[in-house]
Amino acid sequence: MPNFLLLTLLAAFPALSTDMYLPAIPTLQEIWNISLPEANLSLVVYFGTFSLLLLVHGPLSDRYGRKPVLRWGILLFIVGCLLCASAGSITMLVLARMVQATGAAAASALSLALAKDLYEGQERQKILAYIGVIIPLCPMVAPMLGGFMLKYLSWRWIFICQGTLALAGLYGALRLKEPEFERTRGGILSVAQRYVVLLKNRSYISYTLAFCIMPAGFFSFVAASSNIYIVGFGMSAETYGLYFGFNALCMMIGSLLCSRLCVGHSTYAILLFSLVGLLAGGVGMLVTGGATPMLFLVPMGAISFFVGLSRPISMNIVLEQVEKDVGAASALVTFAFFLLGAIAMELISFDWWPSKAMFIGMLSVIGSALPFVAVVYLHRQQKREAR
Repeated sequence: MPNFLLLTLLAAFPALSTDMYLPAIPTLQEIWNISLPEANLSLVVYFGTFSLLLLVHGPLSDRYGRKPVLRWGILLFIVGCLLCASAGSITMLVLARMVQATGAAAASALSLALAKDLYEGQERQKILAYIGVIIPLCPMVAPMLGGFMLKYLSWRWIFICQGTLALAGLYGALRLKEPEFERTRGGILSVAQRYVVLLKNRSYISYTLAFCIMPAGFFSFVAASSNIYIVGFGMSAETYGLYFGFNALCMMIGSLLCSRLCVGHSTYAILLFSLVGLLAGGVGMLVTGGATPMLFLVPMGAISFFVGLSRPISMNIVLEQVEKDVGAASALVTFAFFLLGAIAMELISFDWWPSKAMFIGMLSVIGSALPFVAVVYLHRQQKREAR
């Protein structure tokens, strides 16, 4: 299996294990007589577990190699899928999702680490952009596939389908040639101490903190989208899948544009343009209030587009700040990214806000303004240090 295709499959694991399941949330609320915050625990606990286990898989791959960690992670994901499919209550489903998340964390952490191992410089940025083009196909197709299975089969088949698709990733992991990189040494304590080294890398930590808040509005949309479209606007699961897929298409177009612009254009300028666009999308959501499907769709599409445009550049900037401990560095930035995402997903589940659309807009404004200030400051500081 080509390395690019394997990296794409690995990066798709988080979307694969969430977006296909989203149309089933209202169904599970009805079947098990549970509230939306209770149902969303299956999302929030998944992302929380996923984020924490990233911190384990990353440094383990630095110590023992990418291939063994990846192989066992995908196997565990498949087991988790089977457990989810057999769940009889929200408690059982949440526990099964924890197993699933443990395996998915290995795939997600190592997709970024392998990109650093296998590619360099502008080529790596282009690969990340191309992956960013393909990955949104998962949230475009997955909710529609999930809606189809809800209509003609059962919500349990959603997880069976996820496990079946993961078999392709397992095949690629078994065929992967272990890349060469400088491995860490020592026992478990020594491996864990690599995070201390990373925390002392000020440029790495600064960029990580700046960039991980950017997609908070998009994450909150993922958690609330089925409630907004199906419950709020009265759409069917199939129609919801089409509307949700539009946002994935916008993100894909953003990443495709990034792959073109990153050749011959300043990545700094592209990043600032992305942040300004994200701010405009958030303001648009606040102004319209997402009162109708179209008034919600348009600003949310803008938010998705600019998140897609910025992500390959931001992740490449983070990777450029490290030469060793790449697995741990990839795990830590992905951990921060998904942890804040999980917080945003749970917060929007509660009835604390005048509207969920307004909350998405507010997070998008914050997620663009704060990184803009941080990026400008860090860029100027690095230019001064280079003189």
